[in-house]
Amino acid sequence: MGLDFAVDQLYATGWAALDTRGCERLPDGRAYPGQDRIGAEFDEAGFKLSIRHIQLFDCYRAEWSDSQGNPAGSVVGHTAEEAGVYALSQMRRAALVAA
Repeated sequence: MGLDFAVDQLYATGWAALDTRGCERLPDGRAYPGQDRIGAEFDEAGFKLSIRHIQLFDCYRAEWSDSQGNPAGSVVGHTAEEAGVYALSQMRRAALVAA
């Protein structure tokens, strides 16, 4: 997948880096949220995010659950950063569909 793809997916949900606090930058200059900001955005949406390394496959799995602990979604990525950004894009996409 790659971090570029994850950032593309995040921007496709309407996310904008108007406030760049807690953001990182891609080599092309686009801003994307860092891990702390991603966690804060999940908290604001009422979800708990966890990202863990899956050693067997050398990847990272991001999982989020609602306030009752019910699974709400999961994604995988090559890095924790990629998994976090992609998870945020998928959580935002699901919220847009539900609205």
